Amino acid sequence: MFQGRSLIIGTMHYKEQVIAPVLESAIGVKCYTPAEFNTDMLGTFSGEIAREMGPVETVRKKCLMAMELSGYDLGIASEGSFGPHPGIPFLQADDEWLIFIDQKNNIEILVRELSFETNFQGREVGTSIELEEFLDRAKFPQHAVMIRSLENSNEWIKGIQSREDLANAMNKLNRIDSRFWIETDMRAMHNPTRMAVIKKAAQKLVNAILSTCPSCSMPGFIVTSDKTGLPCELCGSPTQSVISHIYSCKYCQHMLEIRFPSGKQKEDPMYCHRCNP
Repeated sequence: MFQGRSLIIGTMHYKEQVIAPVLESAIGVKCYTPAEFNTDMLGTFSGEIAREMGPVETVRKKCLMAMELSGYDLGIASEGSFGPHPGIPFLQADDEWLIFIDQKNNIEILVRELSFETNFQGREVGTSIELEEFLDRAKFPQHAVMIRSLENSNEWIKGIQSREDLANAMNKLNRIDSRFWIETDMRAMHNPTRMAVIKKAAQKLVNAILSTCPSCSMPGFIVTSDKTGLPCELCGSPTQSVISHIYSCKYCQHMLEIRFPSGKQKEDPMYCHRCNP
C-alpha cells in the first residue's frame, strides 16, 4: 500500500532526522520535507503566537498544510507540548502526537507518546549561582536555552548553544535589567531529549501502520481503550490495573479484546486498594 510512495514530513525543525529513517525502513516510503514551511503560524513554545487549537487539531492541520503545499497525498506531522504530567502533576512531561494521513486510501492514524523524558523548565535568574544551577538541570550546552527580559515576554533570544552566545545575550538584556527569564528551547532541533521522544513516537506510529485489521486488512488496528480489574493475587479483588486491551478498526468497526496484555494474570497486593488501602 505504501511501498515506493513519496511522503511529506510537515516540519521546519528538522524532525525528519529521526522520523524519516524509521518510516523509510519500515514501510518503504521516500520521505521529503517542504521548502519554506512555517509551522510557527500554528503556535510557538515561547508564546509569541498562541496555539489556538488542541494538539490533535493542530497536528492534523500541520500535516494537511504540508501535503497541500507539496502536492503529496501521503504525509506525517508531529506536535508536542510540555508541562505537568496529566497523571502526576508534580513531574514535567513531553506530550508528543504524530499523525499519518494517506489521502489516496482515506487513512488517518494518530499516535501519542507521553514521556517523563524532558528537560523542560524555566525560571528567573540574576546571580551566577542561579544561572549555573539552571544550566546544569537544562543539560546545557547539549540542549539550547532562550532568554528574555522580565518586562517583555514576547522578545526572546533563542537557540543559545554556547557560553559565548549566552554571554552576548545576557549583556544585551543587562542593559535593561540585571535579572532575566531563562527557559529551555524546546524546538526539536535544539533539544536532543525531545528528538529521542519523537523517535519513539515514530516507531509507535510505524507499529500502528503495520497493525492491520483481521477483518478488513486496513492498517491502524490499534488499542483504543482498555479495561481495568486485574485481580489481586492475595485477595482476588479487582484492582485498577489493566486486565485487557480493546483493539478497534475505524473503517469496519471490528473490535477485539486481548486479555492480560502485560503477560500477568494477577496483580501484586501492593496495588490492591483492599490489601493496601
